[in-house]
Amino acid sequence: MPVSATDSPGTLAPLDDNERRRVRIGFVIELARRLHQYGAAAPRLEQAVGNVAQQLGFACDVLSTPTSIVLSFGAQDGDGIADLTQVVRIAPGDVNLTRLCRVDEIADQVADGSLEPRRGMAQLRALGRPLPRAALWATIVSYGLSAGSIAVLFRTSWPDALVAGVIGLLIGALVVAGYGRPRLSVANDAIAALVATFIATMVSAWLVPLALKLVVLSALIVLVPGMSLTNAVRELTSQHLASGVARFAGAAATILKLTFGTIAAAQICTVLHIVPAAHSLPPLPLWTQWPALLVAAVAFAMLFQTAPRDYPLVLAAVIVGYLVTYWGGNALGTPFGVFIGGLVLSAGSNLYARTRHRPGALVREPGVLLLVPGSVGFRSVSDLLNNQIASGSHIAVLLVTMLISLVAGLLFGDLLVAPRRSL
Repeated sequence: MPVSATDSPGTLAPLDDNERRRVRIGFVIELARRLHQYGAAAPRLEQAVGNVAQQLGFACDVLSTPTSIVLSFGAQDGDGIADLTQVVRIAPGDVNLTRLCRVDEIADQVADGSLEPRRGMAQLRALGRPLPRAALWATIVSYGLSAGSIAVLFRTSWPDALVAGVIGLLIGALVVAGYGRPRLSVANDAIAALVATFIATMVSAWLVPLALKLVVLSALIVLVPGMSLTNAVRELTSQHLASGVARFAGAAATILKLTFGTIAAAQICTVLHIVPAAHSLPPLPLWTQWPALLVAAVAFAMLFQTAPRDYPLVLAAVIVGYLVTYWGGNALGTPFGVFIGGLVLSAGSNLYARTRHRPGALVREPGVLLLVPGSVGFRSVSDLLNNQIASGSHIAVLLVTMLISLVAGLLFGDLLVAPRRSL
């Protein structure tokens, strides 16, 4: 393996063949860990890790699930029997576009020989440090901006958007407080739903009438696992069955926790005789959709920890994806609009990755966020648990239709522009 000019013989002791192979395997394991931690889906993670291992001179079979990674290493031209198998137990990851791009750069440098694997592994481990305080505050603000802007996109009133934004800030603070606290993190979804419903109900009953369901849904929109549902169906359709089933089950559990929180809060309000207003205020004018869309795009860039230089790209991806879906939906129905939106974003992300040699996730992940049908799944389960069988069943059918349409759009986008890069 060539060594970069900065890797002088005096800084690192030379390695024999066994140590060199061990370091390369260690680098691949750390690469898989970081890709998983920063939100890479199973198909892309497995392909990326396999490609890097092959360029480093050995074969690696990878099995990725939302909570674990299994890697088997062997000779490229061997008999197929693994020399070493490593199991990595890891919590489900969150998308961090800045660190994901950095992982991609390190992997490319090690694969082409411009960076020694030992230094590459050290740089990957350095990325695992906790988020700085500024990033934590940005996460909290992103929850508030997302909630308020989504409320405007739902055609609610100014009080609705303001209340949703304030509740979103509280939920963001709750989520950040759960970092490093596993027990709180597990219960965050239910607690957030309970807090959002309780506060919105009190405001509607005592201060100003609200469109209660839309305010609660807007406040919880970031927690609703629409992206997880979409990735689960995509993994299932690409025959990554273990990861797809696990991810789908995890998304379903999150929806159940959110639904339980809202129902529990509604029951508490009933016991305390807190009755929300029966009417809501007139919706905002249509022109407010445009600034709300821009604010939502900025919020998603903050939520995904995007580097400042990539903000214009992320904003463009969110806006283009929404507009294509909106116009396509108005012309030929919502499912077709979601299909076209997914196709454009998938093809666009692959084209960006091919031309700029950077992860297409910079376009794909934030752009798809307004297309994923997580809110539809939340409404469906909520109606079913409230014995609104007809409404819940109808929305469930719509959920399945939108999921299929979005996944089909993403798959056809890959066919239109082949993904030259794994990420």
